[in-house]
Amino acid sequence: MAVKPHPQQINVKPCATWSVRCGVHYLIIAGFITVVLALVLAAFRAGGSGDGSASRDHCGGGVSFEPLGEEGGGCDWFDGKWVFDEESYPLYREEECSFMSDQLACEKFGRSDLSYRNWRWQPRRCDLPRFNGTGLLERLRNKRLVYVGDSLNRGQWVSMVCLVEKSIPAGLKSMRTNGSLITFTAIGYNATIEFYWAPLLVESNSDDPVNHRIPERIVRVQAIEKHARHWTGAHVLVFDTYLWWLRPEMKVLWGSFENPDGGIFKDVEMTRAYELAMQTWANWLELHIDPFKTLLFFVSMSPTHQRSSSSHFTFPFLKFVYNDMCIDFNVYQICRAEDWDGKPGQNCYNETGLISKEGYWGSGSDTRLMQIVQGTIAALKRRGLNVQMLNITQLSEYRKEAHPSVYRKQWEPLTEDQVSNPSSYADCIHWCLPGVPDVWNEILSAYILLSGTQ
Repeated sequence: MAVKPHPQQINVKPCATWSVRCGVHYLIIAGFITVVLALVLAAFRAGGSGDGSASRDHCGGGVSFEPLGEEGGGCDWFDGKWVFDEESYPLYREEECSFMSDQLACEKFGRSDLSYRNWRWQPRRCDLPRFNGTGLLERLRNKRLVYVGDSLNRGQWVSMVCLVEKSIPAGLKSMRTNGSLITFTAIGYNATIEFYWAPLLVESNSDDPVNHRIPERIVRVQAIEKHARHWTGAHVLVFDTYLWWLRPEMKVLWGSFENPDGGIFKDVEMTRAYELAMQTWANWLELHIDPFKTLLFFVSMSPTHQRSSSSHFTFPFLKFVYNDMCIDFNVYQICRAEDWDGKPGQNCYNETGLISKEGYWGSGSDTRLMQIVQGTIAALKRRGLNVQMLNITQLSEYRKEAHPSVYRKQWEPLTEDQVSNPSSYADCIHWCLPGVPDVWNEILSAYILLSGTQ
């Protein structure tokens, strides 16, 4: 079942601060609205897209994804609601996980409100199979499950390690790091659950797993083999790449980092660079993956809750936002902008409750990139290779309270300004564990257990 379109918040200064320029802006916006309405009406008269799918851009929310196949029994596991369940959740305790990350260990670093651990995801028309660690390990016997991507994918990997660890006797598990690859081994099953650091999937100057925060990001959109040789032979591959692309342009290198003087550098609009990288990724999969031996997954964008203010006026993509109305001339549509009930400038700091508005879509979720992923996956399917999208965005959008905020290890000493204003350094991107990524893995595990892969 296709995910219905969802609204997205866009944040702006109130018009009252624009002084005399407001009148001019009103006239401009009114004129643009008239033109857009005419274009929308013309599009509808022409019959629209004709395929019945929902298509949204950066200004709107939601991306259409294919329904589950027979493995899911026709039920959309991603369409549902959060139910508070103290009896069944969490599925493990933070202190029980031997390999917990200090970036995600919120209780360890002082969080006292722990209700974020007790929410269960309930699909609307079915039940999500309860996580079965022993069953999953048995399915992974003599196999490799590899997560590939950025720190959000690493967080999902940590979650999976914590989920299965309680099913493994002491002394029959190990962890090993080799550069960008971290490998957890369930010795009794000869099964590995691995994470490989490749935040842009293709080669970039941010590929060092420790020292990767580079002021000027450079990406080789046609180079992936350096990373991909570490995934070759995996039986389950789980990819993500999103957060590291969020900038207006990417500096693209045609050439090598070993000999940069012999290459060509060009600033490329972000979505075009992303599209080129996804094509490279898809080409590698088509050439190297045996669809009868390997399950492929792509995790949709993990939402952030960085801000809750409610207005913004911008030109970069021919868009105008007035109050909570977004006018976008790239796709000739009008979309609503929504927000949770917070103060302007507020983020996830001190949040303890879920967002209750059904279909909430935050301004940090740029669906243009997921449309590119969807198109890439659809093209692969036409060529006989199936990649299952794990559409975790909408279900995670509601969880503004589930981020580490200030309750994580701080890798650098805090400044006086940060100490006086904790929201300035709150982590509203990653997720506390136990927490939201456990649900992503419950869905992933259900796919794996219901698959026919031998």
